[in-house]
Amino acid sequence: MKTPTLEQQKYPIGQPNIPTIITSEVIKEWITTLDSFPEKLDTLTANLSEEQLNTQYRDGGWSIRQVVHHCYDSHQNSYTRFKWALTEDKPLIKAYYEDRWAKLHDSKNAPIILSINALKALHAKWVYLLKGLSDSDLNTYFVHPSGNEKVGLKENIGIYAWHCNHHFAHIENLLIRKSWI
Repeated sequence: MKTPTLEQQKYPIGQPNIPTIITSEVIKEWITTLDSFPEKLDTLTANLSEEQLNTQYRDGGWSIRQVVHHCYDSHQNSYTRFKWALTEDKPLIKAYYEDRWAKLHDSKNAPIILSINALKALHAKWVYLLKGLSDSDLNTYFVHPSGNEKVGLKENIGIYAWHCNHHFAHIENLLIRKSWI
């Protein structure tokens, strides 16, 4: 097996490609991805040893453990951003330093089941929220402080469906390269 390039290891499914026109069918596909992600991640990581969980998916990258905890941290932040966008007028969201969060004690050491279980609950509630949104709701947005960029809720659903697949591929590709699956 040919070793993937650094870029392929960083972005195994490529960069996000959010269509300009986001149809209800595309949104449904993305919501399905969000709905199934926690269980797929649990299945993929269920039988990994502590040593395997502490293996970086690429040189200079996070360990599998850190990736799993990052998914919960990131998705919890996104869920909160959805709530702000739905309850406030064009809210300026709070960004966070994901790289610093990944270095914290819980991200480096905690059992991944904590984040797996949290993701299952979070995604169940998030998907329930998303399925109840009107077109008007989906057209709201928040403002990211990096460049005062408007991020629409439709777009953010796609970003997080991509995020699920992106980090799943990080872990899955490592397991394949190491012949762990």
